[in-house]
Amino acid sequence: MNVQLHHVVADVTGATGLKIIRAIVAGERDPAQLAQHRERQCKNPVETIEVALRGHYRDEHVFALTQAVQNYDFCHIQVAACDQRIEDVLARLRSVSAAPAAPLPKPARRTRASANGFAFDVRAALYSVLGLDATQINGIGPYLALKLVAECGTDMTRWPSAKHFTSWLCLAPGNKISGGKVLSSRTRRSGSRAAAALRLAATTVGKTDTARKIAVLFYNALRHGMQYQDPGASYYEERYRQRVLDGLRRRASSLGYTLQQQPMTL
Repeated sequence: MNVQLHHVVADVTGATGLKIIRAIVAGERDPAQLAQHRERQCKNPVETIEVALRGHYRDEHVFALTQAVQNYDFCHIQVAACDQRIEDVLARLRSVSAAPAAPLPKPARRTRASANGFAFDVRAALYSVLGLDATQINGIGPYLALKLVAECGTDMTRWPSAKHFTSWLCLAPGNKISGGKVLSSRTRRSGSRAAAALRLAATTVGKTDTARKIAVLFYNALRHGMQYQDPGASYYEERYRQRVLDGLRRRASSLGYTLQQQPMTL
């Protein structure tokens, strides 16, 4: 239809975009009237949106747009039904779980509300089931915690140790040995959805090799009730400093020198 709505609205499925699209489907064709559906948070003014809405509203294109809107609404109905089913399952699990001894702690990280988020408080629901807040672990958010519980369950006693758990997820290093020589220590390939989610979470933390560490923390939290505490930025800065110093010492030693600390001056 040569309508440039996507150029003036950041998200056509947002408040402004959907109001304009639904008005077009309802029969409105005047760009000035359509632009009046602009919400306050929209960055572009009404005049800019009006210019972008000047197009050729041919019947076949409007018909296709109408079907697309109907499909969009149907998908949201299905998503809402899935959310309700998940909430019902968590409610059943909560009914057979012991009540947490302490109230739900504050979120470890600030998260922006998402239009595609759950229709209920997943973190609170999981806390009432598990008795702990798994989202306190770096890299684990409410969605990942829910996915791990769905894939692994709540009974960690099926794995005798964290090593067994990470091996089951194919996150532990391999141990291909022949003749006493290690041929490969690469992790095995896996179709596990939990492992894939943990690898994705590791990239948000900053390193792709931390998926196993996140899995260990999750296992220890559920199996032994261990509470995770973030050591803070200073801890990681000191570890980085020590790694740099160790590398400099090794390099100096290979060249026949000794690295010495410069005395501090007051």
